[in-house]
Amino acid sequence: MSYVVLARKYRPRSFDQMVGQAHVVQALTNALQQQRLHHAYLFTGTRGVGKTTVSRILAKSLNCTGPDGTGGITSHPCGVCTACTEIDADRYIDYVELDAASNRSIDEIRDLIERAAYKPSVGRFKVFMIDEAHQLTRDAFNALLKTLEEPPEYLKFVLATTDPDKMLPTVLSRCLQFNLRPMAPETVHEHLLNVLQNEGVSFDAPSLRLLSRAARGSMRDALSLTDQAIAYGGGALAEETVRAMLGSVDRGHAATLVRALALRDGAAVLSGVQALRERGLSAAATLEEMATLLQQMAVAQMVPGALDETDPDIAGAVELAGLMPPDETQLLYSIALHGRAELSLAPDEYAGLTMVLLRLLAFPSAGGVPQTLSRPEGTRGASATSTTTAAPVAARPPTPVSVAAPRPDIAQPPAAAPGPSSMAAAPVRAPVAAPAPVSAAARPERMLPPAAVRGEAPATTPPVRPQPRAAVEARLQPPAAAARPAAAPDMQKEPPAWHDEAPPWEDEPSSWQPDAAPMAEEPAEPMLREPVPAPASRAQPAAAEEVAELAPTALGERWYAVVQQVRLVALVRELAMQAELVAADEADAPLWRLRVERESLRNPALCEKLQAALREVVHPALRLEVEAGKAQDSPALRENAERDRRQRQAERIIRDDPLVQQMLQRYPTARIVPGSIKPN
Repeated sequence: MSYVVLARKYRPRSFDQMVGQAHVVQALTNALQQQRLHHAYLFTGTRGVGKTTVSRILAKSLNCTGPDGTGGITSHPCGVCTACTEIDADRYIDYVELDAASNRSIDEIRDLIERAAYKPSVGRFKVFMIDEAHQLTRDAFNALLKTLEEPPEYLKFVLATTDPDKMLPTVLSRCLQFNLRPMAPETVHEHLLNVLQNEGVSFDAPSLRLLSRAARGSMRDALSLTDQAIAYGGGALAEETVRAMLGSVDRGHAATLVRALALRDGAAVLSGVQALRERGLSAAATLEEMATLLQQMAVAQMVPGALDETDPDIAGAVELAGLMPPDETQLLYSIALHGRAELSLAPDEYAGLTMVLLRLLAFPSAGGVPQTLSRPEGTRGASATSTTTAAPVAARPPTPVSVAAPRPDIAQPPAAAPGPSSMAAAPVRAPVAAPAPVSAAARPERMLPPAAVRGEAPATTPPVRPQPRAAVEARLQPPAAAARPAAAPDMQKEPPAWHDEAPPWEDEPSSWQPDAAPMAEEPAEPMLREPVPAPASRAQPAAAEEVAELAPTALGERWYAVVQQVRLVALVRELAMQAELVAADEADAPLWRLRVERESLRNPALCEKLQAALREVVHPALRLEVEAGKAQDSPALRENAERDRRQRQAERIIRDDPLVQQMLQRYPTARIVPGSIKPN
């Protein structure tokens, strides 16, 4: 007799042999005992949890005749009658299993419906079982709906699927649905223990734990892996052989990496990854084992004593739980979970694993400062005393302008003296004249330097390290800040409140001011100012181009009218727009002389095209001459002048509007954002 695999040999034959699905067994058992039978059942769940097995047991319960042939519907099929034995052997004529994965079209469903018209041949009920029912086509589902809703009294439908979301709602509403859950590792472990004892196979406890976890809730997968492990180990199960077959990582490697991360030891992390590389262990399996370990650590931290102490791996998890804060445990757990998806994107699997693990060290530790990875001993200088000690930064002299105020959301640890330490030393900050204590809730994130708060001019000493935020805040100060008197003493005690800060658009230069007098007693920066020339103290960039001004002429008016009539495109139109007509000879062969500043537009080919276009409008014998020079009355300047006139008119209308004036007077911090007004 040929060998029967464990998954088939130990398939449950009755509800009493079912494991891990007590909620389904209880519901079906009570329904059979009370004769409250539904006409259609739907069993859902992942692979290998018992959907087909429950269907066969249900068919046997409906058709069992008992050992003496006089039995009826029962929740405990005898297993020896003709119906029970033939259903187990898959040759019962009134029990039909249809695999919808390969028979999904409407033709197979029509054939099934035709067979449903005939009464059972030998049994009490006909049972049609459709496996992977979600793969049926829409037409097949629609053809089945009527029969599924009102089948004959002798017909029962059983549907099984791993993806109920893909099934039509009209089908789901016609079925009594049972969800078979994935089985716990403890349930799988217990069942494998009974199977191996019956088979007489030697094993050890760690190998069974590995197989139970690798099954991921599927009993069929667990039995299949057990078959493979028995063959791989030569008839016995041992932890080393099972681990090698599954490709799983030893808990010791995961514990080593977690311990190194808990101690913020970057060198130990790198050496642990190198050990995995030398042994050829999977990076994804390493992160998976680390996630399992971190989950146990989190449980030990939050609910002490909740873990199963009989598991030998629990002791290590409890020990590591005391080395890492709960928040870092949760963070590292998330990093390990999400890091598995990043391994395939990395150029090297172990390089990706290294980046995932070092991500935790990039976050601040309990002291509030990100840790610096230690360097190998061979690359250290003579002054290094520890593998994890960072050299302290030398204190700089006080520089009020260049030193940014501390952020309230980052804790500032005290400076540590140079010496060996398991944590990286916090950088030493330059002393700053701090204001009076202010609560963290009321302290704004963006704070001005102390000198700016007091109204003093910025120091001229160049900063040791440029501070972009300080530079931006320095630009926010009004030009007359240096000439203002010192602020009152009460204004120097604390920085301005959060609601007194300028809006984000205050960073932009303003061009207007309101007509009404300022409401505050202290002169403040105007909210809306007219365009004023730049202060003499501000040096203009040497490379800035001077804006040409329009000097209207009669020839310019004529040239503008001609350009509007001629159809020009691309660079030829740009040449006409930037040119100024400086002379126009009205002879039989008119000669017009244009002045163009840009050399690229004085190209002979462009000039010939412009001349050809003008001959169609002005004169057939028109000749053009183009000279170099700055234009004072070109069509482009005229259009720019008209655009500026319309813009100023629109701004004046808005500024003089009574409602706008009322809003500006009512709200002191309100202003008209420059550039927000667009003429019609």
